[in-house]
Amino acid sequence: MSQGLPVAGSVLQRNVATPRNQPQPQSPEDDDRKVRRREKNRVAAQRSRKKQTQKADKLHEEYECLEQENTMLQREIGKLREELKHLSEALKEHEKMCPLLLCPVNFVPVLRPDPVASCLPR
Repeated sequence: MSQGLPVAGSVLQRNVATPRNQPQPQSPEDDDRKVRRREKNRVAAQRSRKKQTQKADKLHEEYECLEQENTMLQREIGKLREELKHLSEALKEHEKMCPLLLCPVNFVPVLRPDPVASCLPR
């Protein structure tokens, strides 16, 4: 073996011999194909970004609608609680003077839970 020359089959000789490392001459058809492929990829990327933006916009609109609906329902819950409180107080006042409840013949002790407490969330 000589010391300065690469041996047949060595890594150095294989790297020099591979066509991958040597620049290949580009034909006009290859250039056109590459340009068309890049343009097609660019258009597809734009379409994908647009679709993603539209999806995000739609989700944001849906979020806004749900927030408004939630606010409206919270107000309705508050009004219904106030109505329940008012009606329960009216019932308690009525029970104090109700002739049917005060009549000894009709007196049957009825244990009823507090209507306000049973309807409110715990």
